[in-house]
Amino acid sequence: MRRLKTMLAAGLLLLSGTAFVATASPAQAHDNGVGRTPPMGWNSWNHYGCAIDETLVRRTADAMVANGMRDAGYVYVNIDDCWQGARDADGFLQPDPQRFPSGIKALADYVHARGLKLGIYSDAGVKTCGGRAGSQGHEYQDALQFARWEVDYLKYDWCNTGTGAAQRNPREAYATMRDALRAAGRPIVFSICEWGDNRPWEWAPEIGHLWRTTGDIVNCWNCELGHGSWTSFGILAILDKQAGLRKYSGPGAWNDPDMMEVGNLPTLAENRSHFALWAMLAAPLIAGTDVIAMRPDIAAILTNPRLVAIDQDALGLQGFAWIRTPELEVWARPLSGEKWAIAVLNRSDSQRSHTIDFAGEPLSDDLNQKFAKIGERHYRITDAWTGEAHGTTREPLEVTAGPRDTAVFLLTPLG
Repeated sequence: MRRLKTMLAAGLLLLSGTAFVATASPAQAHDNGVGRTPPMGWNSWNHYGCAIDETLVRRTADAMVANGMRDAGYVYVNIDDCWQGARDADGFLQPDPQRFPSGIKALADYVHARGLKLGIYSDAGVKTCGGRAGSQGHEYQDALQFARWEVDYLKYDWCNTGTGAAQRNPREAYATMRDALRAAGRPIVFSICEWGDNRPWEWAPEIGHLWRTTGDIVNCWNCELGHGSWTSFGILAILDKQAGLRKYSGPGAWNDPDMMEVGNLPTLAENRSHFALWAMLAAPLIAGTDVIAMRPDIAAILTNPRLVAIDQDALGLQGFAWIRTPELEVWARPLSGEKWAIAVLNRSDSQRSHTIDFAGEPLSDDLNQKFAKIGERHYRITDAWTGEAHGTTREPLEVTAGPRDTAVFLLTPLG
């Protein structure tokens, strides 16, 4: 949103009440054994904002087990802004005693006991977007506290970091927290929420596991909402802003077009399209809806095994717009095992049909040197939403997509 040698030495300084910023280490990939595929989970912000407490988080964790989300791969239960209370006498951050009276460690224990992982939020500024205590000047102290609480994921925002010449350098700010997390000794997914303002895709792969590419998402199909000094974007607007970024993404380092609004959009087709496109983008799948009261048809979208498998494919190659017409886009993504995913997006408000002539439109990913070579070989076509067979690439594929809907197909080599 907008918003044990090293540890011992750090601990001695921290217990003295001294906040400090460490010297940045040489740039290197932040590979700590997690985040090799796009993270999957839930985050409180999109639906609840600051209206959160430990009961909500517990109930959401329970719902993620009951509705199949956990078993589908959604393992992170992420608390966003407004969980913070004051710092104690030694400067260690504490949770809001009214909202989280049992403490974050007890909440982590509850979540872990259900086969899930706990995420938390902080900010590179002096205050968070919601006006709570930020981590600037307390990076090592906060990272150590998160590790003690057995947190598994950190979303790190960019509010209140100064303006103009006085603004923090984002590379320094995020590298400092990366180094603090390393020193704390716990493998934590590091989510860089810098909104794409400073082209994080060019430097963030050496620092975090995922980085925001745009401003905040909002639950509309194709809109831009101004908020004075910043703007939020609908699904298509964010999709269009991903152009040119796919070369920066891959295993352990992901472009993040923001948390999903699946379940918050008004039509089932819009929700389907949103999910399908994020899967084609190899995006983190962080649900931002009311999981406790989730409708079965929304749960079916989020847990569709074939769509999830596309997103989580081990190659980690981000998809691309293969064919464009004024109303339709055909997206393609190379997968492991020489498979391909194809998504036909209807951007319009009317039903549209399109014929994919595999023989006449070479299917290739020149950036990653992946070539379908249809004609030399052929593929079995499967509807990824339903699992139904749709012939082979020996014949053109006739596709009809409803308003704002997206058809998705898997191409599997024959023989």
